[in-house]
Amino acid sequence: METTEMKNELGKILNRIGALKFGTFKLTSGEISPYYMDLRIVPSFPEAFRQICDLYIELIKSDVGADGFDKIAGIPTAGISFASIAAYHLKKPFLYVRTAERQHGRGRRVEGILLPGQRVLLMDDLITKGGSILKAAEAVRSEGGVVTDAVVLIDREENGKQNLAEDGIKLHYVLTTSELARKLHDMEIITKEQLGTILKRVKQK
Repeated sequence: METTEMKNELGKILNRIGALKFGTFKLTSGEISPYYMDLRIVPSFPEAFRQICDLYIELIKSDVGADGFDKIAGIPTAGISFASIAAYHLKKPFLYVRTAERQHGRGRRVEGILLPGQRVLLMDDLITKGGSILKAAEAVRSEGGVVTDAVVLIDREENGKQNLAEDGIKLHYVLTTSELARKLHDMEIITKEQLGTILKRVKQK
């Protein structure tokens, strides 16, 4: 699938399941946003879930390469479901990174078998500032893993890509928020005012 086709397909899927919401929302970063992209609902729509997992897999194959990493790690909570399916289809071992160390058992943040020097591809649903991905990378590296790449569906264009680059991580994504907004506006799904709301937010960042 060509890049443009992937972008169009994702836009249609997200519209079909009602993933884009307008209002007042508090993001993981703590900031307030006039719109919210709820990708946690994707697994509740089996066909959309399958299609989006296929987009992840195509992106990984084309941008990272199947030989560019040893394991896939999902970032909680939304990234775990996508990462587990991608790992299964790409025949790669799956890990997931906890937000905090367990207070029992092995007391680790990285669940699964990770050996020193193994290259870990991080997966999440989207990126805002990049805080969740950076914390996951720190956890993986603290256990000897190597992190140079991260994959998301959507880049909200709020400096996340730059923040990851400063930490030596290349971001791969299907679509930016402004691209998605323009596509939905062209399809007459969102209004000119809603398009302006998103583009204004992006421009401020």
